[in-house]
Amino acid sequence: MSVDVVRRTEVDGIGVRRGKVRDIYDLGDRLLVVATDRISAFDCVLPDPIPHKGRVLTELSKFWFDRFAGWCPHHLISVIDEHVPAGFEHICKQLRGRAMLCRKAEVVPIECVARGYLAGSGWKEYHAHRTVCGIELPAGLKHCSRLPTPIFTPATKAETGHDENVSFDRACELAGKDVMAELRDKTLALYSQAAEYALSQGIILADTKFEFGRTDQGLILIDEVLTPDSSRFWPADRYQVGRDQESFDKQFVRNYLQGLCDEGKWDKTDPAPSLPQDVIEATSKRYLEAYERITGKPLTV
Repeated sequence: MSVDVVRRTEVDGIGVRRGKVRDIYDLGDRLLVVATDRISAFDCVLPDPIPHKGRVLTELSKFWFDRFAGWCPHHLISVIDEHVPAGFEHICKQLRGRAMLCRKAEVVPIECVARGYLAGSGWKEYHAHRTVCGIELPAGLKHCSRLPTPIFTPATKAETGHDENVSFDRACELAGKDVMAELRDKTLALYSQAAEYALSQGIILADTKFEFGRTDQGLILIDEVLTPDSSRFWPADRYQVGRDQESFDKQFVRNYLQGLCDEGKWDKTDPAPSLPQDVIEATSKRYLEAYERITGKPLTV
């Protein structure tokens, strides 16, 4: 069965800002945030979309926004279904299930990262210095070890290129001490609640990042939340300390591309190479399984 994918959206007369994955339309007092099926790795947008990916990002974000709504205000107004804003009628089919109508907010220029396990860049830094983002950790931890307690590791947001890890003090200089203290506490609380729930569904939430925005009513949660693009999800029944983990995120794509780099076939610059069909299909399957495991229901595709 053929699958419709959305690489990009176009609407005459309405300005759009394109991120690596999202097309964002400014509607005055609101934003329309469209999650396409684009995928990025090593700061490059790949030429091949991943079927269903944008819908997984949107519907899974909605699941978490709804779950946290009672105590953590957020920007989501609604996910587009049958009714679209004026001017978007001709792409209604493309938007359905993958576009969020959102409140506007002034973005806090800090990525709020919570880490519960020693993976990725955190493992590399620990292996060299016994720290993660400057936070000293106990000796003897292994690759993918669970940390004694989750840690907050902020990063600066980059329009292009890679986000840069910064100290908490530096984040305070950029965003304000009171703001960062609130965001640190919110980030760790969100992570802890999500990790506990995910584990009950058979998934380890190794780490994740959140974004927040300022409004007249205070700080709110924005962008995507606890998706395979913003988080490391591992199957709990196959977790083993001391090695790379199987995952429900785009690490599968990263591993394939890293193999090309190791063979001297790519240098992590544009243009990015095409993905084989089996990698595309396996990645799509992982995103869909993440959604199904976390929400307890399949995504209607």
